[in-house]
Amino acid sequence: MTKTTVLIPNYNGIKYIEECMKSIIAAGDYRVVIVDNGSCDGSLEAIRSHMDGQAEPAYKDVELIALPENTGFCHAVNVGLKAVKTPYVFLLNNDTTINADTIELLEKRMDSDDMLFSVQSKILSMSDPSVIDDSGDLYCALGWAFTPGKGKSAKLYDTPCRIFAGCGAAVMYRMSVFDDIGDFDEEHFAYLEDIDLGYRARIYGYHNAYEPASVIFHAGSATSGSRYNRFKVNLAAKNSIYIIYKNMPFLQFVINLPFLIIGFLIKILFFSLKRMGITYLRGLGRGFGMCAKDIKNGHRHKVWFKPRNLGRYTQIQIELWINMVRRFAG
Repeated sequence: MTKTTVLIPNYNGIKYIEECMKSIIAAGDYRVVIVDNGSCDGSLEAIRSHMDGQAEPAYKDVELIALPENTGFCHAVNVGLKAVKTPYVFLLNNDTTINADTIELLEKRMDSDDMLFSVQSKILSMSDPSVIDDSGDLYCALGWAFTPGKGKSAKLYDTPCRIFAGCGAAVMYRMSVFDDIGDFDEEHFAYLEDIDLGYRARIYGYHNAYEPASVIFHAGSATSGSRYNRFKVNLAAKNSIYIIYKNMPFLQFVINLPFLIIGFLIKILFFSLKRMGITYLRGLGRGFGMCAKDIKNGHRHKVWFKPRNLGRYTQIQIELWINMVRRFAG
């Protein structure tokens, strides 16, 4: 029985999607669900040509869901999740390629622990495979999400470990857990949605892991265009506020408030030096607006504190402090 479905959200991925699919086909007989988010660059037509057998290699077990417009990463993923019938789903960016054993090694790790919600691959830079693009995502008391390996030697990150959340570029999820914690929150549209999902899983008692034996290669920022751009900065700022509102109980928020203030002030200065300070501030404003909207709608998205989860919140809080130290320790 096939354990895993590969889910690929595609938006204007003509430069990468065919190589991505070629690597998946070479890895084995995996079912693939592609959700196209209103692409206008010819990538949708290219996918169809392979599915129709007009181009090689032929896409045999591929389901294509074509959305009429760009509805955002989160909505596209949720649409794709509804088409998944296997125990695991491997969420993969369109600007990636995988090794022959990438999926198999993730499955093996997932099989080893029923409380694992997600396992992330070692994500290497496609332009320089000796360098880490993402080694598992962490979240800290400053309100920052980060990956400790970014830009560092891949040799330094060869040890499997627990992480705060799996990076949505290449992560395997246990489908049954979505019934407990919910799907991707579409209020995010894109960016930090994987942190929010991992955070919720942690609150519910599940955990997330990094499996370095499973390797993928990632071009990075293929949709947004660069690591720092106004679109990404604005959305990430908005979502950074929303994550705190959603997942932190009031007491935890109060405990972290001094650190959060410092963290956001540092970010304002950082983006001001990049001439994107106003963009970042507008994003923060949008974040507060989104929280106010959710409060008005009866806290529809908020994860409410439950006494039985106190031990998990305590463990998460300790991690937030430790990760803050790790962020500055390098």
